[in-house]
Amino acid sequence: MTDASIDTVTITDKTSAPRIPLTVLGAGAMGTALVRAWLAAGHPVTVWNRTPARAEALAADGATVAASAADAVAASRLVIVCLLDDATVGEALDGADLTGRDLVNLTTGTPAQGRARAAWAEARGARFLDAGIMAVPPMIGDAGSGGFVFYSGSPGLFEEHRDTLAVPAGTRYVGEDPGFAALHDVALLSAMSGMFAGITHAFALIGPEDIAPKDFAPLLVSWLGAMTGSAHLAAEQLESGDYGKNVVSNLAMQVAGNATLLRTAEEQGVSAELLTPYTELMERWLAEGHGQEDPTGMVELLDLRRGEGA
Repeated sequence: MTDASIDTVTITDKTSAPRIPLTVLGAGAMGTALVRAWLAAGHPVTVWNRTPARAEALAADGATVAASAADAVAASRLVIVCLLDDATVGEALDGADLTGRDLVNLTTGTPAQGRARAAWAEARGARFLDAGIMAVPPMIGDAGSGGFVFYSGSPGLFEEHRDTLAVPAGTRYVGEDPGFAALHDVALLSAMSGMFAGITHAFALIGPEDIAPKDFAPLLVSWLGAMTGSAHLAAEQLESGDYGKNVVSNLAMQVAGNATLLRTAEEQGVSAELLTPYTELMERWLAEGHGQEDPTGMVELLDLRRGEGA
């Protein structure tokens, strides 16, 4: 598989797959959900948590509780790590013998942390996968939830354990670069944050009026759903470098329309602080002469390396 490949596996009936033993480090809300999903599928699971009581609670479900992280790592070749942050991962694994282990890091981190942790693990004799979980704990183990996990790093590790990894949630392998899972994860979460900002502003606008939020919500969901398809056009424009391709509403028209958005916020007594960073970026791109193009080209303004070496 190449760095550009994306391979998808959905949760399926794994009755014919071997129930290999595995270790899970971390018994927070997500770690607990993962352990229970693997136990329900028949996998022997050893679990360790810095707060022992959380791990002990899983013993009733059939998990074996290890006294230390090092003991938990020694119990299984496949080791799943789901802790608070990258620093906690390093602390938990300090002193553990990783020789011959397959280490899968489901701890949320940055691309740089994923790459550094991969080098760290490989120097200690382990194969390594980094991961980004696109799900919340109630979605784990539910085949219809739509939850999935990005994986990147050792292709051999992924291929060998893909059925086991697919038990709690669907899998998407996004390349050998260990940083790609975190990058995909954070890119999607960043887009989600922007959407949430828009939803928050929209509800603030109707707040002073006799408009029931529960009646407005279906309109909001429908409209946002219809607009998300524009990501496909943006991708085509970015790959071709032609921001004028198939333009429906050009930048100049959208900038002009922004005045109405900002004026309405003022009239409603609502702060426009969730909108202005984006509208100001649009004005900057317009000032550079891109009025007849789609706003997609604003991606260039966000590149902090822009202009280097010029």
